[in-house]
Amino acid sequence: MYGSHRYILYNILKSDVMIRKPYHRSKYPNNVVARILANIHPHSTGEYQMESGNPVIVEEKGEKEEPLLSSTSSHSKGGVRTVPFVIANEAFERVASQGLQPNMIIYLTKEYALPAAGAANVIFLWSAATDFFPIVGAFAADSYVGRYPVIGFGSLVSLLGMVLLWLTTIIPQAKPASCTQLIRCSRKSATTPQLLYLYSCLGLMSIGAGGIRSSSMAFGADQLDRKHNPKNAGVLRAFFSWYYVSCTVSVLIALSCVVYIQDNLGWKIGYGVPVVLMLFSAISFFLASPFYVKVKANKSLLTGFAQVIVASYKNRDIQLLSLDAKEMYYHTKWSITKPSENLRFLNKACVIRNPQEDLTRDGKASDPWSLCTVNQVEELKSLIKVIPIWFTGILMTLMINQSSFPVIQATSMDRHITSNFEIPAGSFTMFSMVAMISWIAVYDHIIIPLLSRIKGKSIRLSLKERMGIGIFFSCISMSTAAIVESFRREIAVKQGFSDNPQAVVNMSAVLWLLPQYVFGGIAEGFNIVGQIEFFYSELPKSMSSIASCLFMLGMSVGDLLASFVMSTVDDITKRGGQESWVSSNINKGHYDYYCWLLAGLSFLNFIYFVGCSKAYGPCKREVGLDLGGYGVNDEEVAY
Repeated sequence: MYGSHRYILYNILKSDVMIRKPYHRSKYPNNVVARILANIHPHSTGEYQMESGNPVIVEEKGEKEEPLLSSTSSHSKGGVRTVPFVIANEAFERVASQGLQPNMIIYLTKEYALPAAGAANVIFLWSAATDFFPIVGAFAADSYVGRYPVIGFGSLVSLLGMVLLWLTTIIPQAKPASCTQLIRCSRKSATTPQLLYLYSCLGLMSIGAGGIRSSSMAFGADQLDRKHNPKNAGVLRAFFSWYYVSCTVSVLIALSCVVYIQDNLGWKIGYGVPVVLMLFSAISFFLASPFYVKVKANKSLLTGFAQVIVASYKNRDIQLLSLDAKEMYYHTKWSITKPSENLRFLNKACVIRNPQEDLTRDGKASDPWSLCTVNQVEELKSLIKVIPIWFTGILMTLMINQSSFPVIQATSMDRHITSNFEIPAGSFTMFSMVAMISWIAVYDHIIIPLLSRIKGKSIRLSLKERMGIGIFFSCISMSTAAIVESFRREIAVKQGFSDNPQAVVNMSAVLWLLPQYVFGGIAEGFNIVGQIEFFYSELPKSMSSIASCLFMLGMSVGDLLASFVMSTVDDITKRGGQESWVSSNINKGHYDYYCWLLAGLSFLNFIYFVGCSKAYGPCKREVGLDLGGYGVNDEEVAY
């Protein structure tokens, strides 16, 4: 229901500007990023470098200081002059792509005669691809081609996809003959070539978005590499802030202005505007090409994980002894020397069988696919450990991404604010977005300081508590949606609109729909941001890029799961000639039953999360001081 602004939270993750600061004196009072890194890793110097778009701690190693950002740039390239072009590239792309999504359910049902459930599945799959391709883009940029080619390729492919989609509004043969009704249509559905053309447009836009969103922020940070400049950290911090602001404003413009144009000026202009914006996006990026710093690709963590799995399988015949035995493990100078006892079969990847054969003269592994470091093994173990809690985020995405049917629901209600102005149905997601941002601000700057002052100590909900509260609020949101839809359907039937899904019932959409969007926004403010912090704090500092990948992958899998649930409900409930719960005629279907089903799944997810939370144990740096069933330290109330 609230998925169109998920990328704001993704950028919170990428820039770290919204991650909570600890409530104790910090040695980095004026450096947001250093403060975050100090919270995650207390033995850091405050210096950091970018890996896959994320700040990574540089530990204390004597008196030597590492550069803020690692690159090969010279003073003749990069700098603040190139940053506006990078920010404009992603800002225009987000306005263009995010402006297409809210009304897509109406476009598919009206212009392509797709049933509502089928159109919703198309949108789910499109969202899944859009969430997944940034992972592919990040891997390609980090491991093979670098960030500049990936962003450039993404800009051109995204522009191509939008141009082709815009042509569906111009070329009559690109879609079925025009239809005068919103949902029910007497004409034939779209042909296979027409659908393939449509899916190609959506696929190209997903691929393009993956190229831009995977590397844009890291590429911008590369431009600010001035390791000898004492103000470098402040410049980078300002870039993170402006990047986040630009993404937020972009989504707001998309959900308001672009959607309003589509509703009032038609599809040709409404889909032509994103094309123009995407053209500006590509031009703004390539315009500054001669001045960019272009950092070469490095080795990816994903390759390291694959090496551990392959090496464990190759060494599967090794009989592991206890860690107290004098077994030789391959480790680097600054890493731990022995692996942990959990998931012991992975330890075989770092056992040195024969030093003369397994190691080179300088002490490195002769075959990294047969022998890995202890650090590599432990990194994979830490990733496996968070997977059960990560799965709860997938189910959370299933709840918050129900954006299609609420648009149809809103079109059947009175959306007027004044006699001359009504809110576009696709713009109601803004209420959820505003609620999310407002709650984060209120929680950080009012609730926590006030409670800390009352208790006389710094108090803060733990990460797992916040995630659990978010899941519970998602259950409340879906329950509220079910109740509202039950009332709306009952009124529609009483007013004789059973066979007229286009009719507008005498209900204020703003007053009735606002609560479910507000609850959904609060759910995201608790769970998604808590999820982001959880991955960053629980995974090793070298895996900060994996934290963002987990978040994006979770959203992608959640979209696929939402499509599966939608299809299953549609197939089961329409058997025997019955009207489907998710029927194209919302007045004959039972969208309220569907919402109750999702609320039930959300409640089961909450129970599952509590079990996983207990099994996971305390998070890093949590202290088990008992206070009313919860532990307390100077930063948080432990779950």
